Amino acid sequence: MTTENSSSEELETRLKNFFNDINPKEMAKIIRKVNYALSLCSMRECETLESELPKIDDHFYWLNRLAEALDPYLEVI
Repeated sequence: MTTENSSSEELETRLKNFFNDINPKEMAKIIRKVNYALSLCSMRECETLESELPKIDDHFYWLNRLAEALDPYLEVI
């Protein structure tokens, strides 16, 4: 992983390449599994996440938003 600042064009290109290379439904499924694991671990008060507990709500929200953008779980008919 690089620590250099990238131009906005380069960043946009890398994001487009990333999202073109992944299967949106699979990525959404993975994100939901990770969110489930994070939630379960925080409810069980895992020691490894103890310092991160205040931020978990935020992380959970944004990961869910990303999952919904990739593959809406509840589609309006």
